Amino acid sequence: MAKTTHPEPQCPLILRFHRLMDAFAKSDDERDFYLDLIEGFIIFADLDKNLEDLDLLEKELKDNGDRFCLIPKMTYYETKKFMEGFVNEKVYDIDTKEKLLDIIGSKEARENFLEFIYDHLTELEKWQQYYHERSRIRIIEWLRNRDIRFVFEEDLEITKNALEKVKHQLFEVKVPKDVQNARDAIVAKSKTYYSSEALNPRPKRGRPPKQATKVEVEPQYTVDIYKTVPPAARAFLFMPDFTSTSVTFSAKFDTEAQLIASLRGSSRVKIDSKLEALSQRLESLRHLSDRLKASDGLGIEAEERLIDAVSSRVTQTEPKKGKISDIAKGLLPKKRGRPPKEKEEIQEMLQKKRQAGIKQVTQIKRTPKKKEEE
Repeated sequence: MAKTTHPEPQCPLILRFHRLMDAFAKSDDERDFYLDLIEGFIIFADLDKNLEDLDLLEKELKDNGDRFCLIPKMTYYETKKFMEGFVNEKVYDIDTKEKLLDIIGSKEARENFLEFIYDHLTELEKWQQYYHERSRIRIIEWLRNRDIRFVFEEDLEITKNALEKVKHQLFEVKVPKDVQNARDAIVAKSKTYYSSEALNPRPKRGRPPKQATKVEVEPQYTVDIYKTVPPAARAFLFMPDFTSTSVTFSAKFDTEAQLIASLRGSSRVKIDSKLEALSQRLESLRHLSDRLKASDGLGIEAEERLIDAVSSRVTQTEPKKGKISDIAKGLLPKKRGRPPKEKEEIQEMLQKKRQAGIKQVTQIKRTPKKKEEE
């Protein structure tokens, strides 16, 4: 059978590092991922697809074996090396380090390791950064061993429009000046991945920069533009949208949200009692606000004052009689002391006692003594 000829791209492969990192983590005995060496797209041989489609894909991969490269699977030794390297290099608490080493040496080490990390937020950020850095070195090493010219789209400092033009005109020899300038920048960047520093990144010498607030910005990716995807492989294209929580070390779960939902006894799924009480108070405020809106003759200012009074649970002055007091009756806290009816009865009883205790007595009049007659 004659070898199939393929069009020749005019610049290095433009790859997305996060997709490759995800494919490396998910690839196992039941899931195969292939990298296209012409345009850089990834194929996921999903066994849940139609059997007929899987047969067509298998035939395509055999007929064009020089075009597709099987992404290596992470062995048990490699995953263990990732976890042990993190514990030895980044974990400083002795108790935490011993616990993680026990987990790594037990069954289902990978998932139990992640469960422990996600329950200890102080270690989570360090783990994500470490996993990102080690995966980058692993992927660059594999691409270099295959002698593939490539760049990671995340590393390019090219405008989105210019990069999309490069993808559109990937196989054209003569291109406009702006596209040629973008191609030159891509070629220059691709050479940096073959330097010794790419596999052994070192911190820059000199005084460290001042610590500033880290602002995480979602990278702006270009549109996926592929012109030579075989019809048999179109249903198997691996093109997940990137988010900050899309890539995990887990082999079972595709996103971080799915991983967190599966964690047993995680502190993240426990509802704090204070938050629950706060939500109940907010719900009562919403209910009161609906009642205020439904009544007539109430202004916005009166509504805000009443909501503030209920939320603070403090009543310093007696509310005026009217519609507001009728609506808020039962919601506002009652003042301490005796109820009004008891006060009236006590006052009436005291008044009767006072009246009963006062007696009417006739005044004694004294007559002057008569002078003795001489």
